[in-house]
Amino acid sequence: MALKNSETKPLKPDMIRELEASEIQDELSRLEEAQFRLRFRSATEDVTDGNELQFRIIRRNIARLKTVLREKAK
Repeated sequence: MALKNSETKPLKPDMIRELEASEIQDELSRLEEAQFRLRFRSATEDVTDGNELQFRIIRRNIARLKTVLREKAK
């Protein structure tokens, strides 16, 4: 997959737009799963500052993916 660091680094919209809709959907489901795992882990363990940043990065990357996917649907 072209977006290998999407859980730890912000994605560039231009990079997302180069992907096919199915690839964006796959990445979206992978990030939503990562967000769930991170949320579950933070509920059972002590949350560190790194996790706070990762929450924000994953949430914003999900929003970017959904935005580009909606643009492609038009």
